[in-house]
Amino acid sequence: MTASPLAERSFRLLWLGRVSSAAGDALIPVALAFAVLSVNGSATALGSVLAAFTLSRVAFTLAGGVVADRLPRRAVMLACDGIRAVVEAFTAVMLLTHNMTLPLFFVTGALFGAASAFFNPAADGLVPRTVSTQNLQAANALLSLSRNTLNVFGPAVAGALDAAFGTGWVFAIDSATFVVSAFFLLQLRVAAHIPPERASFVRQLRDGFREVVSRSWVRAPIVGFAISNFCLAAFIVLGPPMFIAHFDGPRDWGFVSATGAFGAIVGALVSVRLRPRHPLSACFIVSVLLSLPIAALAGPLPVAVIALAWGVGAGAIALGNTWWETALQRDIPESVYARVRSYDVLVSFVFMPLGFLVFPLIGRWAGYGETLLAAGCVAALTNVVVAFLPGVHAVTEPPVAAPATARAA
Repeated sequence: MTASPLAERSFRLLWLGRVSSAAGDALIPVALAFAVLSVNGSATALGSVLAAFTLSRVAFTLAGGVVADRLPRRAVMLACDGIRAVVEAFTAVMLLTHNMTLPLFFVTGALFGAASAFFNPAADGLVPRTVSTQNLQAANALLSLSRNTLNVFGPAVAGALDAAFGTGWVFAIDSATFVVSAFFLLQLRVAAHIPPERASFVRQLRDGFREVVSRSWVRAPIVGFAISNFCLAAFIVLGPPMFIAHFDGPRDWGFVSATGAFGAIVGALVSVRLRPRHPLSACFIVSVLLSLPIAALAGPLPVAVIALAWGVGAGAIALGNTWWETALQRDIPESVYARVRSYDVLVSFVFMPLGFLVFPLIGRWAGYGETLLAAGCVAALTNVVVAFLPGVHAVTEPPVAAPATARAA
């Protein structure tokens, strides 16, 4: 059942394209870190490059949603693949010829972030047009499973390639993966795109915002995700210093991170088969488990317990995300889907980096343990409240065999 969407040719081509580019992207975080440090040994320089990428992605997220609703989504994805292939090829050449500089990292990071901001809403919006209704949830689960699996093995492979051949070749491989992605997307055939009513860019942004705030089952979850992501940032940013102080630093933190990645894979696998009657309520009920690793770190409890808690929490995130994305794709009109999704993504991007900045300051003032415990309690309470809001609970899962006309209605 996990692979059942791959029997449909359109989704198979889309999946092959997205997995191709994701495989290269899984290599880049490790390669980028060592590439920047080889040019400028400062951790501040690395943080600045990552900030350039993140800020660019945030700045263009809403624009990406508008463009993905205005233009054929496959064409948007192809253009973004082309831009990212050129950016990574340029970076590879400059690294291999020892001509890369820190300012060039800022430029390439910003260009790559902007292209990703346009690619993702288009890619998410194309999923329902490539797969049958009964396979939609399985398709989202398979995409999540593939992404999480690559994230488990990508860093190790990147480290091996870097040691054997140098960081430049890792960027060259990433460039090639976008070419492969474009190859599969060029073969993809979907129904003709029906653009929304002609309107100014600002009006389309405003219309997308109205679509979000007019639906309580969209509005409340986005706020819930924002608070949860903010609280999760406490675990991510305070984890390393806690592990340096109490455990064997990088080795044990790496073990915890790997356990979380495997937990996400399990969550994606489970999401293929579980079809709760009230998917959004179920999403936020399981998301309460996100508080477990945050609270376990507050102790801190033994490394094995923290790792297990993070595996459970990451699995809950993957499980809940599948239900959430499927509900959006099924119940939001296609003509505005990308804009609604872009607002959803924007909130996630904004609040987690904010948590990265705020929680170290709060931790130094109140203590790391107390800060983490408070963050875990807020995350748990938020998810419980959102799960039982009437508008969220009212969203129901249609029968698996529902005819296509029922979905269109």
